Amino acid sequence: MGADRGLFASGADRERSLCFRNHGNGRGRDAQTVQTIRNIEAALAKAGAALADVVRTRIFVTNIAEWEKIARAHGEFFASIRPATSMLQVSALISPEMLVEIEADAVVGE
Repeated sequence: MGADRGLFASGADRERSLCFRNHGNGRGRDAQTVQTIRNIEAALAKAGAALADVVRTRIFVTNIAEWEKIARAHGEFFASIRPATSMLQVSALISPEMLVEIEADAVVGE
């Protein structure tokens, strides 16, 4: 029996932060959620994993009142995977243009 390895990914990166800064608030929470998950997907791929390997996500939002839009966008990627998920409101993220951040834990068998 082989050992599993755990991977941890976040959707934040310098490029995404600059994109939000350049485009301002024109990018809503749902669009930011989709982009964040695509960033996570790319990071996982570099490590030899995929979204299907994700077992948990933590979503940090600056306005919990918009949870339905964020959850719907999250569901576009994770509806069939169904990782354990938490959504938390925070007072702010690293850049004022960022409205959503997501962390993902994945487990990949060797």
